[in-house]
Amino acid sequence: MARVLLINPSYTLSYGGAKASIVNPIHPTLGLATIAATARNRGHEVQILDLSWRVYDHRAVQQRLESFRPEIVGITATTALMNQLRDMSVLIKDLAPGTRVVAGGAHPSAMPFETIMETRCDAVFVGEADLSFADYCDGSRLEDIPGLCFRQGDRVCITPRPPPIGDLDTLPMPAWDLYPVEDYRRMSRLLARCPPVTMAEFSRGCVFTCDFCASKITMAKGYRKKSPERCAAEVKHMHDLGFREFMLADDIFTSDQKWARAVCEAIIATGVDMAWTCTNGIRVESADEDLFRIMRRAGCYRVSFGFESGNNEVLAQFGKGGRASIEQGKAAVTMARRAGIDTNGFFLLGLSPDTEQTMRETIDFARQIPVDMMKFGLSIAFPGTKMFDDYVSDGLVKSYDWDEYFIYTDKNLFVHRHLSSDAIKKYLDIAYRKCILQNPGFIFRRIVRGVRTGEFFWDLYYALNFFFMPSVGKALASVYYARDRWPVWNYQANPPRPASYPVVHKSVAAIMADPGIEEVEW
Repeated sequence: MARVLLINPSYTLSYGGAKASIVNPIHPTLGLATIAATARNRGHEVQILDLSWRVYDHRAVQQRLESFRPEIVGITATTALMNQLRDMSVLIKDLAPGTRVVAGGAHPSAMPFETIMETRCDAVFVGEADLSFADYCDGSRLEDIPGLCFRQGDRVCITPRPPPIGDLDTLPMPAWDLYPVEDYRRMSRLLARCPPVTMAEFSRGCVFTCDFCASKITMAKGYRKKSPERCAAEVKHMHDLGFREFMLADDIFTSDQKWARAVCEAIIATGVDMAWTCTNGIRVESADEDLFRIMRRAGCYRVSFGFESGNNEVLAQFGKGGRASIEQGKAAVTMARRAGIDTNGFFLLGLSPDTEQTMRETIDFARQIPVDMMKFGLSIAFPGTKMFDDYVSDGLVKSYDWDEYFIYTDKNLFVHRHLSSDAIKKYLDIAYRKCILQNPGFIFRRIVRGVRTGEFFWDLYYALNFFFMPSVGKALASVYYARDRWPVWNYQANPPRPASYPVVHKSVAAIMADPGIEEVEW
């Protein structure tokens, strides 16, 4: 059996010094907890190193490598964390050349071939890796493992994607126990009432196709649900481990209202006192006051809504399916508040159809809607999204430096079809100023809520931090091991392909002869 180390990179880079850094989420990464569980069930020894709450420093990785001496190291990465993955792959191969280094997560799934080429990883997992990662640890033939991009002799191979896991109840309980509970008391009190906090999922997938969302790359299109009994068992298990709150990762938890009610009833029946929030932004057209009331009884105290825009035409154009509207958004907030649930609103500026006029409408909408908390971000075209594929095909991508890909960045990553990057950043600053700092209704709601919940002084503390921080910020400096020796892929000469990869077998000699390769260490 193999010794396996799973690494979650630092999140601090993704927020930089921007206003949104006061809500930097610190919680166990669910993706690693799920693949750790299946690998452990097959007899492998697994540890998790979570760097999420500290600035990346390669020495923390080196210390764990020396103490645990893993045979396999798996690293998860979103786009903003890719350079950390690149650095760790070089570090591990320098210190322990025989250790197998593999990658997974949103960015490697979207760009498996490019990830292989600009890291020293042996393999990249595409899509859900709950079962395929365990197969890899078992020593299965690489050609037989679905959704795997790997180096083999003089070839780079990509096997067909795995089908979505149909029955989620068959998966083992996520290995939350591999995370030290006390580390997760660090969560911002704007995000959590009852730390320590973890992340949970009751369902996977989404049937909608927003052009800025990459969830289909890892979860596929569609919707799969755990049984209410399994959901309740997971809540009890998290509580038994010492967690007192969880953030629900589901994209569309309230869309199947009958099932969502059954889940809440099953949680209530456990008698467990566990706080939770719908953190990913539920669909406004699926709001239902009776459902919100039973969610509140089951421990849910906040729902987040993905409003994104204050213009109905923009909502329809970027992929909300023509079903979400600003009118439904207002109604959803009203229903949640009547049920005693706090509300949070997510807004994006610089969406693909946006103009200065539609961004002004978004700001006006955000200023008027009576949410208890709101967050604005720049629309970033991340790999794996339709927006990114469109920008690549039109030659509008200006940077492939992954350290610059965070949603509060001050970098000019793209050429927007209608807007300058300076205009988008200007409106982001206006949004925070008009909707929060100069919004008497929002300030009054925060004061009333703070007094009601006993969190007034936390609100004051974060308000002072918020006031002095910029709307966009510079990425925090990582302590890299060998940036000068990272393999480099020339994206200008060889732009990324759309995320729908075929099965390929390409010789290393052919790849090395490609002018897009500036440096590759095999």
